[in-house]
Amino acid sequence: MTTEWLIGIDLGGSKTEVILLDNHCNEHFRLRRPTPANDYPGTLEVIADLVRDAESHAGAGNLPVGVGIPGSVSRVTGRVKNGNSTWLNGQPMEDDLSRLLGRRVTLTNDANCLALSEATDGAGAGHDVVFAAILGTGCGAGISVNARPLTGPNGVTGEWGHNPLPWTPDEELNARPCFCGRNGCNETFLSGTGLALTHRLFWGETVTTHQIVEAAGEGEEKARATLDTWLDQLARGLAGVVNVVDPDIIVLGGGMSNVAAIYEALPVLLPRYVFGGECNTPVVRAAHGDSSGVRGAAWLGASVP
Repeated sequence: MTTEWLIGIDLGGSKTEVILLDNHCNEHFRLRRPTPANDYPGTLEVIADLVRDAESHAGAGNLPVGVGIPGSVSRVTGRVKNGNSTWLNGQPMEDDLSRLLGRRVTLTNDANCLALSEATDGAGAGHDVVFAAILGTGCGAGISVNARPLTGPNGVTGEWGHNPLPWTPDEELNARPCFCGRNGCNETFLSGTGLALTHRLFWGETVTTHQIVEAAGEGEEKARATLDTWLDQLARGLAGVVNVVDPDIIVLGGGMSNVAAIYEALPVLLPRYVFGGECNTPVVRAAHGDSSGVRGAAWLGASVP
C-alpha cells in the first residue's frame, strides 16, 4: 500500500494511543484514550475510533494501520496469545480489526514495535541487528534485522522476559513466581516491579521503584545495594542475549530505562558475563522514549501490501 500517511496504534493495559506519521518520520497527530479493561469488543471499538480520528486529521481514508499489542499472534490459530491483557488471549484480533476497518491490519508484539521504531529512525538507526527491551512494570523485548521486526514461527522472537535469569541459584529463582506460571523469569528481576521485590527480599521494606532509585542517587546505603544488585542482574540478563544473538546495539525503553546508572555500569559489568570476557555492544536509551512503540506500529503498517 503506497501512501504518504501511516497510522500506528499502541494498545496498552490502561491506555490506547494512535499516531499519524508521514513517510518521512514526521508526526502530525497523536491521541490517547483509556483502554476498556476486560472488554474485547470495547477494545476493538476504541482502536477503530482512534483510526477514524487520525484519518479525519489526515483528510484521507483507508490508510495502512499497524497495531502493537501486549502479546503475539499465533501462526497456528491466528489468535492472540501470551497477552498480559488477558481479555485479548484467544481472540482473532487481527481478523476482527481488519473486518471492522475494512482493510488489512497488521498486529505484532509491542516490544517488536519498539525495536522497529528505534531501528528505523531512532537510537538503532544504521545498525543491522537491534535488540530492544522494555523495562517497565514488566519486561519484554523485540529484535529488528535490517529495519524489519522478527517474529518467528512461534511468535516469540525476543521474548527475553520469560527466560530464567542466567547464573542465578535455584533458591533465588524459586523466590520469584511469574504470572506465566514459572519461577525466576527475567521479568521478575529486571522490571521495575522486580527491583521493588529485590528491595523487599533484602530489607523487608516495601517501597516504590522510584523511591529506591531516588534514594540510591542520594547515597542511601540500602537503596544503593539494591540498585547495584539490580544492575548486576540486568548485566546477566543482557549477557545471555549477547551470547545468543550478539546484536549490533541494545536499546532500552520503559520507565527503568531512565535510570542513568545503567549506562555507566553495563560497559563494566557485561564483559564479566559475556562469553570470551569482552563486550563491545553499545547499550543506549530509546531515542523516542515512550513514543517509540506507537511509532514502530506505524512503520509496521508501511509494509502492508
